[in-house]
Amino acid sequence: MMSSTKTITVTHHFKAPAEQVFDAWLNPKKAKKFLFTTPTGTMVRTEIDAHVGGSFILTDRRDGEDVEHTGEYIEILRPRRLVFTFCVPKYSKEITHVTIDILPQEKGCDLTLTHEGVLADYEKRTQDGWNKILSILATQL
Repeated sequence: MMSSTKTITVTHHFKAPAEQVFDAWLNPKKAKKFLFTTPTGTMVRTEIDAHVGGSFILTDRRDGEDVEHTGEYIEILRPRRLVFTFCVPKYSKEITHVTIDILPQEKGCDLTLTHEGVLADYEKRTQDGWNKILSILATQL
């Protein structure tokens, strides 16, 4: 039986310029501070091979268990668009797609993140997770 999937869209305005917001997603030192972090976890692995066809693995240790977040970069158009596959193998074998569009504004930029193929059971959790990630990124910049 196949589960239904959803498309999640979240937006966030950043006071930082588009280039700075975009670069944070591909810089391992910056990404490990906001991407897939949890309050009780520790980021123990951050590998980012930032080119089309390259991949990423970020591992957050949560209560003694490692949770990997993996993906492959499909499109990198600095500073406006980043597209990658996404999977959290511990919770699901499904490979989904994430698109990040960044629109420069007079003061800062607007980011729209679209996550396609999310299992319906994870819809709320995924939306809350992305909103949290974007909020943490805003405080880091």
